[in-house]
Amino acid sequence: MSFITNALSGVQAAQIALDTTSQNVSNMMTPGYTRQGAQINAVNLHGYGTISPGNGVNVPKLLRFSDSYKDLQLWQANSQLGQYTAGYDYFTQLEQVMADDSSNINGGLDNFFSALNAASVDPASTPLRHQVITAADALGKRFNTLREVLSNQQLAVHQQRTSMVTQVNSLASDIAAMNKKIVSMSTDQFTPSGVIDQRNQKIDELANLIGIQVVDQADGSRNVSLRSGQPLVAGSVASTMSAVSNVSGGQDLKLNFLNESFTLNSDNIGGKLGGLENYESNVLMPTTQSIMDMASSLATNVNAQLAAGFAMDGTPGQPLFNYDPTSGTAMLTVNTNLVAQDLGFSSSATEPGDSGNLLTLIGLKDQPVSVSSLGSVLLNDAYTQLVGRLGTDSQQNSVSLDTAQTVRKQSEDSWKATSGVNQDEEAINLMQYQQMYQANMKVISVASQLFDSVLDMLH
Repeated sequence: MSFITNALSGVQAAQIALDTTSQNVSNMMTPGYTRQGAQINAVNLHGYGTISPGNGVNVPKLLRFSDSYKDLQLWQANSQLGQYTAGYDYFTQLEQVMADDSSNINGGLDNFFSALNAASVDPASTPLRHQVITAADALGKRFNTLREVLSNQQLAVHQQRTSMVTQVNSLASDIAAMNKKIVSMSTDQFTPSGVIDQRNQKIDELANLIGIQVVDQADGSRNVSLRSGQPLVAGSVASTMSAVSNVSGGQDLKLNFLNESFTLNSDNIGGKLGGLENYESNVLMPTTQSIMDMASSLATNVNAQLAAGFAMDGTPGQPLFNYDPTSGTAMLTVNTNLVAQDLGFSSSATEPGDSGNLLTLIGLKDQPVSVSSLGSVLLNDAYTQLVGRLGTDSQQNSVSLDTAQTVRKQSEDSWKATSGVNQDEEAINLMQYQQMYQANMKVISVASQLFDSVLDMLH
């Protein structure tokens, strides 16, 4: 009966192969699906006597066409992509605001010092003095508007980071649960390919949020850790991440795993969380501090110089600006108690029309001020340098983003070459397994005819 049983085993093997091919074709457009194939082996057990061609075929398991190295490349590329994507919109917004001629601080400074220059023609003119106060108020509003944009960006960064941390915790928990499921389902004959695909997609999503390392375990689970080595997922156990405010106004990332707690190194986070950290630490906070330094220096120097001069009534000049670093929308304002006659333009208490102190005041534009991210720089050049530095950082991020997108696309193509479904290949498989099925059915038909002939002979 080996004649029939061999053919039956071939039919069964062809059926499994056709089912597998059908599964591949139906999932051709499924994101992250890894194609499968039937492993068909010859069964070479002795059937009868001393001469036996074998006992047909069997399918001990289904093959999963995957390459762990290409998986790692895919995830690393996604981390890089996430890192440069995170800051892109923030860079674009800040660059547009700071470079806008109608709102940038350089334009306000030019208008303010132009008003001072105009007043030097007739220092006793009340309208010209009012024009100085009006220009000072407009300049303060430009500082305040930019400070508000920076404050809103920092708030948005913190909210986005908190949201991402929640996603990281959810993904880590999902991966741990899938590890447990895969371990319980895996056997020598069965690989839970669908669950493994789902886990890989979760790992890919996690990699986009934070830089990771992945290590395969013998039981089929995958351990996931951060670049710096702290564990995110170990078997069926997941860690918990949190974002905690620090004294500098930023946020620290902390990781709790079992009974241990880690503070993450901000220089090696990777992914979108790393991109947010880089933008906040290297661009947003330094720019904010620099704008505050400029506003503080302007208010201090202008007020000090006015105090050194004399108002129209011969009394010392009154301060023009109020500087409050704790108020984002009113950081730099004009002294509401000030009237035009209180401006100390004169260098003599007895000469209200003198412009000696006013000329010194105009000269402040070309005096150095201390700006945290730039050092000692002329007040007139400080903002230009800030805009130039922002433009350079933004351009570098854009170039890196383009490169990361290219690398990610190449990684995806490389992964698909091994694990993706190829329509032409599956069409060939479909034809071959159909022919295998039909051929074995023909063998069964022939065997049936021979068997009937033997029965007829016996009758």
